[in-house]
Amino acid sequence: MLAAREAHREKVLVALSSVGAAVGLTALKLMAGLLSGSLGILAEAAHSALDLAAALLTFLAVRVADRPADATHNYGHAKIENLSALFEAILLLATALWIIYEALRRLILSEGHVEASILALLVMAISIAVDVTRSRALLRVARRLGSQALEADALHFSTDIWSSAIVIAGLLVLRLAEIWHLPPWVKQADAVAALGVSLIVIYVALRLARETVDALLDRAPEELLHHLESAIRQVEGVSELRRIRVRRAGNKIFADVVVAAPRSFTFEETHALSERVEQAAIAGVRAHAPQAETDVVVHLEPVASAEETVREQIHYLAQQQGIRAHDIRVREVGGKLEADFDIEVEADMDLASAHAAATRLEEAVLRGNAQLQRVTTHLEAAPPATIERRQDVTSDYPEMVQRIRQLADAVAGPGSAHDIHLYRSCRAEDCSGGATGSGSGSRKEQSPGARGQVKANGREDELDLVLHITCAPETPLSQAHLRAEEVQRALRQEYPRLGSVAIHTEPPE
Repeated sequence: MLAAREAHREKVLVALSSVGAAVGLTALKLMAGLLSGSLGILAEAAHSALDLAAALLTFLAVRVADRPADATHNYGHAKIENLSALFEAILLLATALWIIYEALRRLILSEGHVEASILALLVMAISIAVDVTRSRALLRVARRLGSQALEADALHFSTDIWSSAIVIAGLLVLRLAEIWHLPPWVKQADAVAALGVSLIVIYVALRLARETVDALLDRAPEELLHHLESAIRQVEGVSELRRIRVRRAGNKIFADVVVAAPRSFTFEETHALSERVEQAAIAGVRAHAPQAETDVVVHLEPVASAEETVREQIHYLAQQQGIRAHDIRVREVGGKLEADFDIEVEADMDLASAHAAATRLEEAVLRGNAQLQRVTTHLEAAPPATIERRQDVTSDYPEMVQRIRQLADAVAGPGSAHDIHLYRSCRAEDCSGGATGSGSGSRKEQSPGARGQVKANGREDELDLVLHITCAPETPLSQAHLRAEEVQRALRQEYPRLGSVAIHTEPPE
């Protein structure tokens, strides 16, 4: 923020100094032109007057252009620089036409008397010195800060250098004609010089008008587009660059980029890719215009990539239909692929509706992959989305906890089972005070023969179980998973009415 304020202050100061220089030059040239009768110097005075108007417009433009975006100008106010430059070009063209008219009238009708005085030559020499100083200062700040308005102002002052030189040449010819008594037609050199000035003004005005109209009509710089396309296509994860649009307002460049990305990406991966594309676009703009401010908007569209696996494809299609798929298994049978997987649907959905949802998903998977010849789904009720209130009752059932440890150790090895917890539904008399454990010792455990439903205070409770088992660190994950499933089968055989059973496998500490 501090750097932006300093840049704005520098732009305003250099624009204000140009206004002062233009005022001084206009007054000097007007005085010298009236005293000498030189149309070339008067043309230069008119040119400097327009430069004064241009400098004033530039000063106002750089003050307004850096204002931040608001409710009515969502892209900021930078285009006022382009608008002021267009107005300057129109004024320059009008002045050039007037100079041509006056020069032709003098050439044809031989009107006007020009005195090539020392004062006139001195004024034009001063003008050249001031123009050189101001054009360099303006161009230096314009290139460093990327200001199109200051660059146009610098172009005006640099044009004055050449036009002033032409006028001096015309005055010198007149001086020599008086000394050497040259033919009368040589004395028309001043009018010819004025024509030369007008041609320079027309060239500059047309060049400036073309640039400003291009900016106002949002014409995209072709070279910049090539830089951006090359930079974005090299970003890892971009499957295709589908569209890129660029517009310029003052020293600000706005880019809208649409790229295709693998549809299997997670939200976090998609966001990271959009960040990489944005940074690549900013780098591409800086390679073309180092001082330009850049605003990039990236839109990502999902697409099936060549590297997409069958599992990723099934995950994506299930997500598109609002279904969660897991335990996806893919096998090759006779050169064709078969897939079966579990899907979760709402617990309160009836079987007919759940089967219809599964069928739609199976058909979508088959359509999406010609190599698949069969897809089988297993319906599961999705766990409730709300947080269930439970009470830790592990200490109320020590014998059951001991039996669970024995069953788990029998499968996973002695001392494997640990961190065993039992939970039951939280009743009003138990959880109304915010208790998270029993600790009261008011209930008595029934025999484990209750088969997973244990009576407490005359009521049968269905218990949820969480336990940890250890496996050797080098055990493959697939084998550790099978071992956990074997423990779960043993527990459910002993306690068939257990609720949820969660088994966490881990290496020994």
